[in-house]
Amino acid sequence: MAEQERRQRRAPIAGRAPMAATRASATRPVGGRTSMPRRRKLERAIRLVDRICRVAGSPNLIKEARRHLARRGMPLAIRRHDSAVLFDWLVEAFSFRGIANSVADSYIRQHGSARWQDIAAQLAKRPSCPKLTSYWHFEGCGYRKAAHWCAEPSHFSACPLPTHDLRNGGLNQTAYSFFLFIRDVADGDLVAWLDERLAIVDRSPLNDRNAQLRTALLHPLGQVCGVSNKVVSMALSPLLLAGDRRRPLWIEAGTALIAVDTLVHNFLYRTGIIRRLGTPHPYGVRCYSAGGCAEILDRIAGHIDARRFNPAFPANFPRFVQHAIWRFCAEEELDECNGHQIDDRARCDRRDCPAYRLCDRVPLKPGKEAKL
Repeated sequence: MAEQERRQRRAPIAGRAPMAATRASATRPVGGRTSMPRRRKLERAIRLVDRICRVAGSPNLIKEARRHLARRGMPLAIRRHDSAVLFDWLVEAFSFRGIANSVADSYIRQHGSARWQDIAAQLAKRPSCPKLTSYWHFEGCGYRKAAHWCAEPSHFSACPLPTHDLRNGGLNQTAYSFFLFIRDVADGDLVAWLDERLAIVDRSPLNDRNAQLRTALLHPLGQVCGVSNKVVSMALSPLLLAGDRRRPLWIEAGTALIAVDTLVHNFLYRTGIIRRLGTPHPYGVRCYSAGGCAEILDRIAGHIDARRFNPAFPANFPRFVQHAIWRFCAEEELDECNGHQIDDRARCDRRDCPAYRLCDRVPLKPGKEAKL
């Protein structure tokens, strides 16, 4: 009798898997769903980022963009397909790279920016440099403002690039490369080109629509000299989100464009989100690759209903989520998670941070002696 009771206790209960099998199944995807450990990692990241959105999310993100664009005449330029006005605005936005916004803005106020009409007038003179023949010929121009050098030194004295007093030679290259892109690739009509690129995605049966919308724009525009995926996303997102209410594809693409700068990347690294949900990588082009920052933020944003912050927002709003993280970290905004507030040689000890209990507090520069 005692032996029979022991056998019954060891036998599995009808309808219930043995404990070992239950533990094993919890670590495997079932029916295509995310495994339990992965799901817990995602849920933790969602809670953390949702908290940041509640602290730093801007409910007026689209409204402010619409107001700024209206002051610059962008809605009218879009309706008229006025590439010159769009170029002037975008080239100015491209110049806010690699330096504090206040410094870039101050330089533009003093020295101006590259303008469509000025570049058109210079190219109408048919300069001798073969690099200025077309968008594709322009690759490798190499103009350096301080060194007075370029890849075609025999044509330098007649080169139009130095006639524009921009902050550095890289910005001069960007301005001419982008002008030639609009002229040669977009056939002079940037609005029609954007419409066409997004329409191709809309007609295709795609699973990851946000990623495809990003790729449709970032891949070609990211080939413009000196323009990274981050810079394109930062400049295009407000234009697409708030430029024309009658272009739903533009608005959808604007919500998907994620601008990953060092602040956003480092936040995802410090919190452990990159390690938990993606592929650890240094800041740069890999932020937009598989397992990179953009893909991670896209996944998290899909579980955060942005309508809680503004009923007029789309439910899935990756740009809003990314912008909230940026505002949380940026020195000129909430000034929380950045290198000025955190000694990156050791784990963060800022217990008053709203994300402290959910954050892995991974040091960016481990192994070095921390400050006392």
